[in-house]
This record gives sequence, C-alpha cells and structure tokens, in this order.
Amino acid sequence: MKVISFLSDFCMPFVVCWIVIYGWLGGCPVFDVFVKGAKRGLRTVAGILPTLIGLMAAVRILRDSGLLDRIAGLLSPLAGILRIPAEVLPLLLVKMFSASAATGILLDIFKNSGPDSYAGMLAAVIASSTETVLFVMSVYLTHVHIRKSRWILPVSMLCMFAGVLAAVWVTGLVV
Repeated sequence: MKVISFLSDFCMPFVVCWIVIYGWLGGCPVFDVFVKGAKRGLRTVAGILPTLIGLMAAVRILRDSGLLDRIAGLLSPLAGILRIPAEVLPLLLVKMFSASAATGILLDIFKNSGPDSYAGMLAAVIASSTETVLFVMSVYLTHVHIRKSRWILPVSMLCMFAGVLAAVWVTGLVV
C-alpha cells in the first residue's frame, strides 16, 4: 500500500515536469503557452459562471424547500418496483443538476443507512456512473451556442435511466 501511495504522490509532479521539459526541449515557449491557456480557461469560466450559479441555487432551493422529498415520495412506488430504496431517490433527482449536491446526499445516505447497506452501495454506484445531465447540457450548449437541441435531453435521460438500471443490476449481484 505504501508503494501505491508513493506512486500517486509522485505521478502528478512527474507528469507536469515531463510536459514542461518536453515543451522546452521542443522549442516551445512553455510559460507563454501556459499563460495563454490560463486566459482562455478564465474566459470559459466567466462564460459558464452564471449557469453554474443558477443551477446551484436551484438545487439548494429544491433541497431546502422539501420539494425534493415530496417528489421522491411520489416516485417511491415506481422505485420500489425497480428495487430502488426511497432514500436513494433524492440522489437520482439531484444528480441530474449537480454532482457536488449529489455527493452531499450520498454522504447523508452513508451516514443514515451505512456504506455497506444496499442503499449505500446502490447510491455509490449511481453517483459514480451517471452524469449530471442538465448541468452538462446547460454548460456545454450555452458555451458553444447550440440552439437546436432536439434529441439531447431525451437521449441523455434515457442514458441516465439505463445507468440507474445497470447500477441496480450490478448492486443486486453483490448483495
């Protein structure tokens, strides 16, 4: 285990140094390219920041108002058929908007049900194998200015549902 820890501590500085040395030996103005890339990255962040703030505010309002729990309560009969515990439903709903908010809910599930419980394992697999559909759509579509997004949402939701069903199946094999 100490070898893996040593290697993981060593990898990032090694990769960064390798890139800098490779660029320098190749005649690339490494620092100038870095500064130019950092400026472009900051412009990208400034472009998507309003969308990020809006999504974070929406998720917080959903959680604090109790609406998320009410929606989960309405969906619990269908979730029972699919073998999804009721405590995992808020994770499914929030994961579409925000990965960080979903991580908070995941930690709540771990605290209340335990990480080794069926709900804890299912929530962990769902959190790590599904995408923040609406977040990705809003950020990428607004950043590249795509206006006609006809099939993006239905296909993304279908993929999210397939990921959840796969998580239920895989977790069911373990438990």
